[in-house]
Amino acid sequence: MKVILTRDVKKMGRAHETIEVSDGHGLNYLIPNKLAVAATSGAQKIADTRKAKADLNKQVQKELLAENIAQLAEANIVVKAKANEQGHLYDAVGEEEIAAAAKASAGIDLPEDAIKIERPFKELGTFEIPVSAGEVFGKFSITIEAE
Repeated sequence: MKVILTRDVKKMGRAHETIEVSDGHGLNYLIPNKLAVAATSGAQKIADTRKAKADLNKQVQKELLAENIAQLAEANIVVKAKANEQGHLYDAVGEEEIAAAAKASAGIDLPEDAIKIERPFKELGTFEIPVSAGEVFGKFSITIEAE
């Protein structure tokens, strides 16, 4: 049975792809859970249109992210956190706090999953933050200061 996936399905395929599955899997799992629709000519045309629109949207998002990364490289982003006298933070600064600081200080909406730090920062100082999303790579620096 041929079906067109409506969403990404792990180990099966991406949304808007036409795949071959067993009749039971298609009729009992994929179609009732709205993960796929039967592959008819009308459904194929709709899937092609949606795929083209999704590809265009991904391209626009990629270009926007590249612009945002370039703007972040020039911006001075400061994160305020509570710290003791030795400069150790009481609470670590992770992707969520970095994304919020980028939005607050530079007005740039950066997805948390694009921020690629090894582990959250637990000390005061200036740090380089690598950013990547798909084929777009870059880095910017943040300064963590005591409140």
